[in-house]
Amino acid sequence: MPDSVTSKPTIILCTLNAKYIHASLGLRYLMANMARHGSQALADQTALLEFTLSKPLPDMVLQLLNTLGEERPGQTQVIGFGVYIWNVLQTTELIRLLKCQRPRLKIVLGGPEVSHETDQQDIVKLSDHVITGWGDVSFPKLCLQLVQGPPPLMKVIPGEQPPMDQIALPYQHFSDADLANRLLYVEASRGCPFKCEFCLSSLDKTAWAFELSPFLHELKILYERGARNFKFVDRTFNLKIEASVQILQFFLDRLNEPGAEGLLVHFEVIPDHLPDKLKALIAKYPPGVLQFEVGIQSFNEIVQKLISRRQDNIQTEANLRWLINESHAHLHTDFIFGLPGETLDSFAEGFDRLMAIGPQEIQLGILKRLRGTPIARHTVPFEMVYDDQPPYVVRKTKDLDASSLERFTRMAKYWDLIANSGRFKTSLPLILTPIGLPASAFRSFMHFSDHVWLSTGKTYGLTPEDLVDAVFHYLTVVREMDSSPVRASLLQDYLASGARARPKCLAQERLPLGGEPTNQSSHEQSVSTAHKLRGRQDRHGVTAASTD
Repeated sequence: MPDSVTSKPTIILCTLNAKYIHASLGLRYLMANMARHGSQALADQTALLEFTLSKPLPDMVLQLLNTLGEERPGQTQVIGFGVYIWNVLQTTELIRLLKCQRPRLKIVLGGPEVSHETDQQDIVKLSDHVITGWGDVSFPKLCLQLVQGPPPLMKVIPGEQPPMDQIALPYQHFSDADLANRLLYVEASRGCPFKCEFCLSSLDKTAWAFELSPFLHELKILYERGARNFKFVDRTFNLKIEASVQILQFFLDRLNEPGAEGLLVHFEVIPDHLPDKLKALIAKYPPGVLQFEVGIQSFNEIVQKLISRRQDNIQTEANLRWLINESHAHLHTDFIFGLPGETLDSFAEGFDRLMAIGPQEIQLGILKRLRGTPIARHTVPFEMVYDDQPPYVVRKTKDLDASSLERFTRMAKYWDLIANSGRFKTSLPLILTPIGLPASAFRSFMHFSDHVWLSTGKTYGLTPEDLVDAVFHYLTVVREMDSSPVRASLLQDYLASGARARPKCLAQERLPLGGEPTNQSSHEQSVSTAHKLRGRQDRHGVTAASTD
């Protein structure tokens, strides 16, 4: 048996996740490739350690250093950090504390946030080495040099991109606890052939697919181990239809076997590319299994051209309508506010166009200037002003003043709480009742948003009961609607949501409190499909901050 000193790892793979439910796919790729592109001895002395942003930094330092153990003469200890837009500030401070306590510790950075503009970042100055781009091969090679020598001369190391069959798949490094409690990310391909300038994938030359047979074999093993929630991180799942068909067929086959309950599969799809072969398989899926994230971003053709986005809007609309009317897929559509050339009026027009199609979710995002993205070329001509701290959101443009951006930010939060939550299924149409002509769902909801902000002064910390009362007050006082049908609508939504408290506007209604039984069996016994899906979407991280 090795003693407690010699059994300590000398290399730690680490990142700070937004929530515990997120498990880093990138770190597991590095772990899987330590033996293949480094050595087995190197793999044997490597550990994986993940934190959440809520963990105090001193506690992280203590755990990392205790895991490494005391420094020994002639030994090099390495921590490799995955750095993203959501964790760069906390990771910077963590590294500062680590270097203060253990100056000889080698810090290696990787990830999209440190793959560009490296000379401008404090975190890079604090580190010993940075690998830009792909790290599957370059990180193990660097660790060999650091542990065995000779040490590398370069601080910033361009990541080596190997053939896809030279990358070991990482899925064995998801533990049983990960599969039971955390989100399972998988990928059948990397990269993207499209050039949308707000996205880091626009820097890719194309998309590269993993060999399908070994990938499906890994999926089968995961499924047999009990995995039932799969989020594909491929930027363009339906780019190569033959591969898409085989993956969809794989999950269809699982549905025909016993024990498939709870299966949920999430894909990001191109909205204007849905051939009949793919439709035929999608139509076979039952409700609650397929979830599609569909990036619309803008229907404004001038804006699309400015940001190099190729999208057939007519075909996109037709495909969305087919998915809604002819399939059971849950559609999560993305729309971005603040793109160069977009005005409040043009965005409202696009939003109303999407609302008329009727997807289950519209995620309202705000443009972010991710490091390295070509969107920067529009900064001067469109007077784009961004936050200089992550997540680098746009604060004003030539066409949108700062107050309009702030107003939209509040609206996006309220839209998530009211519309995307599924808690106000029957009340939402009342909120969207036209204020004037021309009718506009966007304008109606923004009017509601402005009122809630003036009434509460907050977008966070609002309970379900606060929201029910806010909707009631808005509809009956501001919009002067009859209180009886409004109250009946809110009662139906509140009971269906499964909430168990007492909004003021429903104080006279018979409500189940806590575990108290109720005669409202038709409502109490069935939580709405939208609400159940919402919980599963949270598990998939669908509504999390912008993709980095």
